[in-house]
Amino acid sequence: MNATTLQHQVNDLLASREPQVEVLLVELSGSTARIYIDHPDGVTLELCERVTRALPEIRENLALEVSSPGIERPLTKPDHFRRFVGRRARVRTRAPRDGQRSFTGQLVGVSDSDVTIAAEAGVIAIPYDDIHRSNLVEE
Repeated sequence: MNATTLQHQVNDLLASREPQVEVLLVELSGSTARIYIDHPDGVTLELCERVTRALPEIRENLALEVSSPGIERPLTKPDHFRRFVGRRARVRTRAPRDGQRSFTGQLVGVSDSDVTIAAEAGVIAIPYDDIHRSNLVEE
């Protein structure tokens, strides 16, 4: 199983069991799944425990680590980028763009097809399909 398949499975299970929980990112590392979540009222230890208990099918095969997004919050959907326009982010691409794969700077624009970041090398629009991973960074 890969992380994308697992993320879809976790999303499907939590949609009915914890509908207000948003799954931001699922990472696989060996036999451990890290699940980063968000909630309109914030993420508490109790919520992380509830989410862990709500996923017995996943716990049968993997150790779970459920946590809040933290300071370096993952950005995985267009709405995430829209919410944080004006903040600093790191965007890593699947393939090099002008010899570079990591761009850090201010999020200055978001459309349905790409995100625009003002990085040290200049302003660059990166299509979502080209993004390997992205997250907020401390100012």
